[in-house]
Amino acid sequence: MTQWFFELVYTLRGFLQTFGAMNLFFLRIVSYSPRAIIRRFPLVIRQVYNSGTLSLVLIMVCGFFVGMVLGLQGYDNLSKFNSEDSVGTVAALSLLQELGPVLAALLWSGRAGTALASEIGLMRATDQLSAMEMMAVDPLRRVVVPRFLGGVVSMPLLAAIFSGIGIFGAYVSGVIILGVDGGVFFSQMQANVEPVHIWQGIIKSCVFGVAASLMAVFEGYNSIPTAEGVGRATTRTVVLTAIAVLALDYMITAAVLALTD
Repeated sequence: MTQWFFELVYTLRGFLQTFGAMNLFFLRIVSYSPRAIIRRFPLVIRQVYNSGTLSLVLIMVCGFFVGMVLGLQGYDNLSKFNSEDSVGTVAALSLLQELGPVLAALLWSGRAGTALASEIGLMRATDQLSAMEMMAVDPLRRVVVPRFLGGVVSMPLLAAIFSGIGIFGAYVSGVIILGVDGGVFFSQMQANVEPVHIWQGIIKSCVFGVAASLMAVFEGYNSIPTAEGVGRATTRTVVLTAIAVLALDYMITAAVLALTD
């Protein structure tokens, strides 16, 4: 019993230490970001390309098939209540408010987040970051901040593309395959989707972009300088990002519902 208690205390202390270190790391990134945007704008754009553009194929393919599944499931369930014309509304609301931002963040973490963590972790393992410090170059400004900003900028764009392609997938399965009237599909969507639903998705995608990018660069920058340490940092990036995204999704949804009621 005593050993279990001390293990719990040790785990909780480690979590609080990591959480505090991550917050301080985030504050340093925020303080360096305005200068990085001005002085290293081409590098930031290159990281937007690496994080966002190179993830487009994955986002579009997954978004299309998620939308098709929503169309099929929505039609099957709504047809029991003679409301199959609302397939477009169900798909749009699901994608804009929840599935678009959440799945885009999780997919980005699995593709770009792990790449960022392993890239920075490899630079740590091969002493490249230490070499920068010896040459009076701050690796946080030169390496971490542009990659963080690239993830933050690309996430809302990827979430918007995911939602748009998902709606098209729902149109294909609902209208082209199952025979729902196309005009009703879009008119119901236009009548029921309000700006608050769109803004909810935008806010979530921006918050998820900050959280997912922070997890990736933090784990890579603070990884153990060994091959095993880099692999562990990559794994922790995906796990912690998934937990953070789902927890933040609940908190943002609860806040929006409380404000709109």
